[in-house]
Amino acid sequence: MPDSPPSPSDPAAVIARVADDIASLPAAEWDACAGTANPFVSHAFLSAMEESGSVGPGTGWKSLPIIIEDQAGTIAACLPSYLKSHSQGEYIFDQQWAHAFENAGGQYYPKIQIASPFSPVPGPRLLLREEAMAVPLLRAAEQLAATNGISSVHATFIIESQLDFFRDAGWMIRSDSQFHWRNDDYQSFDDFLAALSSRKRKAIKKERRKAQEAAEIIHLTGDDITDEHWEYFWVFYQDTGARKWGTPYLTRAAFDLLHQKMGEKLLLILALQDGVPIAGALNVIGEETLYGRYWGCTRDIPFLHFEICYYQAIDAAIARGLKYVEAGAQGSHKLARGYQPVPTWSAHYIVDPGFRSAIADYLDRERRAVAADIEFLAEMGPFKKSD
Repeated sequence: MPDSPPSPSDPAAVIARVADDIASLPAAEWDACAGTANPFVSHAFLSAMEESGSVGPGTGWKSLPIIIEDQAGTIAACLPSYLKSHSQGEYIFDQQWAHAFENAGGQYYPKIQIASPFSPVPGPRLLLREEAMAVPLLRAAEQLAATNGISSVHATFIIESQLDFFRDAGWMIRSDSQFHWRNDDYQSFDDFLAALSSRKRKAIKKERRKAQEAAEIIHLTGDDITDEHWEYFWVFYQDTGARKWGTPYLTRAAFDLLHQKMGEKLLLILALQDGVPIAGALNVIGEETLYGRYWGCTRDIPFLHFEICYYQAIDAAIARGLKYVEAGAQGSHKLARGYQPVPTWSAHYIVDPGFRSAIADYLDRERRAVAADIEFLAEMGPFKKSD
């Protein structure tokens, strides 16, 4: 694409370009578009993925950031986008689409993915200083795909407030669900427990007691996290990654770089026995939300996973005055622990008209099924029923 920078005040005249990577772009300019609410689209997080080798050669994730600059050459809008040669690390599953397209004689990969790598975290995907830049950004992604023989463009885990940009541009909307905890002005964990039915409240108290009797639990952030802590956590992370998806997505260097670039936003919760870490969970602190990201252990202790990942996260959110805890993808077991089902959203642009029509029909049926499932699960939650 050409890279002369017209004024963003005239969307029809806007020209976008593809940068080499995010790390080489000015951090302040990127973050002025990304905002401060969601750490997973920050320059710090995304550049750490690149510089650590978690994204880049050999990973199937090639950075492909699309940017629009103003007349002064300052970034006015950007997309955290990647050229993907597979569908791993996305948590929105389209492998069946790939098989269907390829069985019909098409080539699904590579595709363009607009996302925060390895992070099933809802957030902005159109990073804008001016809303008028939303349409030019989407048209640039479409053009990039069409002119380079790329099958499709996918934006995953979009915050609901940006959905209309994608709908209005004609992208297909897909829904899924996660379980999030909401802080209804609780001042303590006991306040939260008081909102639950008696049976669920007793069950959670029992789980917490068993876990806390088995291990000492500590919270660390910023400079309190040492290299030794990261070495222990790396072992935990590798164990979980190897069991769940074969090869862990993040490299060891990623944790050092995240600590260096955004250590004050990291909350590491560790369980100790005889002063030695035996389990841990890494959380990221946003402006309104605590994001639970990675967990692992070297000893199997009953209820410790629930304590560290869910209950301690609630404690931390209440202490910080945060409104939500997002504990990652999937996991219906979170429902009994006060995490409620909420919809998540993605948007998809398919270049081939016939394939696009087939996907649109599928998504229409899938959205109805997801909505019904969320409604059913919400009724099954642990909270007291109102009259």
